[in-house]
Amino acid sequence: MANERVPIEPFPPGDLIREELGARGWSQSDFAEILGRTPAFVSEIIAGKRGITLETAQALADAFETSAQSWLNMESSYRLALSRSKKDSGVKKRARLYAKAPVREIIKRGWLEPSANPDVLEQHVCRFLGINNLDETPAVLPYAARQGGPHFEPSPAQIAWHIRARHLASSIHVAPHSKKSFAHLMPQLKAFMEDPEDLRRVPTTLAEAGVRLLILEPLLGTQIDGACLWLDAASPVVVVSLRYDRIDAFWYTLMHELAHVFHQDGLAARPPLDVNLIGEGKDHDRPKFEARADEWAEAALISQGDLEAFIARVGPLFSKKKIREFAAMLGVNPGIVVGQLQHREVIQWSHSREMLVRVRDIVTQSALTDGWGHRLPVLN
Repeated sequence: MANERVPIEPFPPGDLIREELGARGWSQSDFAEILGRTPAFVSEIIAGKRGITLETAQALADAFETSAQSWLNMESSYRLALSRSKKDSGVKKRARLYAKAPVREIIKRGWLEPSANPDVLEQHVCRFLGINNLDETPAVLPYAARQGGPHFEPSPAQIAWHIRARHLASSIHVAPHSKKSFAHLMPQLKAFMEDPEDLRRVPTTLAEAGVRLLILEPLLGTQIDGACLWLDAASPVVVVSLRYDRIDAFWYTLMHELAHVFHQDGLAARPPLDVNLIGEGKDHDRPKFEARADEWAEAALISQGDLEAFIARVGPLFSKKKIREFAAMLGVNPGIVVGQLQHREVIQWSHSREMLVRVRDIVTQSALTDGWGHRLPVLN
């Protein structure tokens, strides 16, 4: 064995020991005598039942005139190959699953059945996403907008949120939708904008106009405020995340998504997924259809002419009293006025925050809700 053998594929060091014994005409008992070990020890080394330690590697090197390092390398390669054959398929599969969807979080939310078996878990993930295998892409992907560019591809978590919304929306029963029913809807919603308790009536009013409303808690890091999607050409769905639990955020998001319904955005193309729609991180570089929805929502909440006149008359000293008087004149909640002033950046985000009343507990009493302790069945 003057020239050391370097294996191309990892194999048990015992195979090489057996070959060398045969080439030298040594029995396992002979070799045990040479090493000063028991025949059982040699048998276990050859069978791969006993690992090659540093001491054993040195003994093999002395017996076969090789290096101890070559035996240690062979042993570690073989053991690593064994480990991969047993575990790698599961590790790689789970890695692919977690790259495809936020598996741990959606299991925690009750959207996906858990399983310790990676093959079974893959079936659950594929069924949830509506795909046959992990190489496929979900059939209906949303389109989103953010700062730094007009569009971006949604993340796996954003896709999962959108798919969960689509799963749940089909269970909401509504009247037939039409342009006529939608035209009657807007004056009715306007009457609910002053008293937060009237928000309980919003889901039913939307349903009577053929619009499904779903409240879906966002997944971590998604920054989703809302979405508009279509189950078919006559079945619009408005989804609100309530990422910000404020009256102005709810109404602005709702009206923005209803603008998408009005203009049928996403019906013939990828449905809009609204990310960073509200708050200090609101995007200003937005696609035309999103800017149009912004303008539509602002006008639906407050006459922009009246708002501009109020700003010119009162600014920059927007007292709480003036805000409340202006809101009362318009028949809207003061928080909606505060939200509009913040949006126009004429007041600080800290101004009159007590007027931005929380509405989540009110809305979720009457709307189909998934999140904040409301757990709906797995529908995949």
